[in-house]
Amino acid sequence: MQQTEHLLKQALADRILILDGAMGTMIQRHKLEEADYRGERYADWHTDIKGNNDLLVLTQPEIIFDIHCQYLEAGADIIETNTFNATTISMADYEMQALSKEINLEAAKLARKAADQYSTADKPRFVAGVLGPTSKTASISPDVNDPGYRNIYFDQLVEAYMESTHALIEGGSDIILIETIFDTLNAKAAAFAVEQVFEQLGAQLPVMISGTITDASGRTLSGQTAEAFYYSLRHINPISFGLNCALGPDLLRQYVQELSDVAECFISAHPNAGLPNEFGEYDMEGDEMAMHIKEWAESGLLNIVGGCCGTSPEHIQAIADAVAGVAPRQIPEREIRMRLSGLEPFVA
Repeated sequence: MQQTEHLLKQALADRILILDGAMGTMIQRHKLEEADYRGERYADWHTDIKGNNDLLVLTQPEIIFDIHCQYLEAGADIIETNTFNATTISMADYEMQALSKEINLEAAKLARKAADQYSTADKPRFVAGVLGPTSKTASISPDVNDPGYRNIYFDQLVEAYMESTHALIEGGSDIILIETIFDTLNAKAAAFAVEQVFEQLGAQLPVMISGTITDASGRTLSGQTAEAFYYSLRHINPISFGLNCALGPDLLRQYVQELSDVAECFISAHPNAGLPNEFGEYDMEGDEMAMHIKEWAESGLLNIVGGCCGTSPEHIQAIADAVAGVAPRQIPEREIRMRLSGLEPFVA
């Protein structure tokens, strides 16, 4: 684990690393039906399971493996496990919570196999074990008539995240990525769970944190600005902090800048391919997306960059080409960070 972390930090010091793109977008290209999701093993499952993309690591592993390979071919340094909804909490939507551990384990193994196949001495590839936000929120009531009601609690989130984290590490993940965070309390539960697992194992992996600005307000769903969100979670000392999903690169830039000005760690970003059209599809092509990302990189905002909803290997290839040779962001000195935050450095 320590050797892998050293290689990751060395790579981050040398260049901007490329994260992969959307998994769901690529799965949709296969036009899978209910029977495809079920496979032989779940042919008689008692509920509909079409759309349970995480289950495909068990029923259609060759599809998931091929998607990983396509992103690696496109230049990805880091690939994400297909586990965005693989916690017991989210898998309960399909009454498959008992499969959570197995799905996380097999997803990590698939990504590990692909990363090892493409790794070279001068370009190691890394696996980010993904912990998604779950389908519930600990900070906000789902019932407008009962603001105090919660359909999930902190301890329940911790339990679910610990099970997933153990399996992701057992399967061979190099990094734990807590991503698409819309509720900071959910993220705190995930971070606490990850730290608990590290303590149990007597070893730790680098942790990436990535939140979601939900709209033009510039705030997460639970109400925080990008800067406030960072200060809420900086205590876990992540290797990177960033933003993903919801917005395209044109609209997300100002919030990445906000993080870049203050973060004491590396910065990551994986925006959508623009905003969805009236059919829920994403129209921004790779060249246009890469144009925006190149400007971000040349402005010194980035250490890790990839794509979220609507992106494909074509987008990742264009982004990789656009940032090749551009120096990675340098972490600002402490006094600069404090002044940018409106604070004065303390002098003893």
